[in-house]
Amino acid sequence: MMKAFVFPGQGSQFPGMCKDLYDAYAEAREMCQAADRLLGFSLTDVMFNGTADDLKETKVTQPAVFLHSVVAQRLMTIEKPDMVAGHSLGEFSALVACGALRFEDALLLVSARAQAMQAACVANPGTMAAVLGLPDEKVVEICESISGVVVAANFNCPGQVVISGEIEAIDATCVAMKEAGARRALKLPVGGAFHSPLMQPAAEDLKAAILKTDFHKPFCPIYQNVTAKAETNPEIIRENLLKQLTAPVRWTQSVQNMIADGADEFYEFGPGDVLKGMIRKINNEVKVG
Repeated sequence: MMKAFVFPGQGSQFPGMCKDLYDAYAEAREMCQAADRLLGFSLTDVMFNGTADDLKETKVTQPAVFLHSVVAQRLMTIEKPDMVAGHSLGEFSALVACGALRFEDALLLVSARAQAMQAACVANPGTMAAVLGLPDEKVVEICESISGVVVAANFNCPGQVVISGEIEAIDATCVAMKEAGARRALKLPVGGAFHSPLMQPAAEDLKAAILKTDFHKPFCPIYQNVTAKAETNPEIIRENLLKQLTAPVRWTQSVQNMIADGADEFYEFGPGDVLKGMIRKINNEVKVG
């Protein structure tokens, strides 16, 4: 039996997240308090007592999801994973889980990523939309036919692709998707065009932080969003992370490759269980816990 640990991204946060772990475990309290000190504000106060709107603030959302995910995984008594992956932001949690990044270094990178993405959203306004019921290839084809910036950003599972780009281009693409037979093409309540060329300023801002951070050889492969392939070389992991903000999240392909390489048990760590549902749609024969 081969175990894969997976970690969710932005959007899985909820008020009160991680408080049950904080109250029950000394190690969780230590990690949460360390995060507050490193970030210079009480992230845990917002996580435990803030509203849903408070948690939507990008500088809070990304560190909060990361912290909850890493704490949850640390507290599990399951033996080490045979492979890991994370969806978008979740890739940073996965890098900690496989030993490629220290918790503290990853938290500071996540914080820098959040602030860089927020600035890019202001500089280059955009949005995203979920497209349901069309093959991946058709979604890509339609995006390429639209004028303006619009790309397939998240290949989540068969029949579910998220597109990203300029607001007018997204509106036009949603109409074209429905005309092509999409079950739904629905704009998402997000503040920017993540995993699209509009995030290039954020990628440039984050580059310096990533380049000065120490990456270590992981004890198991990480399947990265950019390539969907197993990786253990620290410098290639770093390069893929640099590309992640403007490249699509190849989640369907990542899970398929993990299964092809022997994964038959998947465990999701973090707030919510959105990845469990995606994995079941990708392959309903593997165990999802």
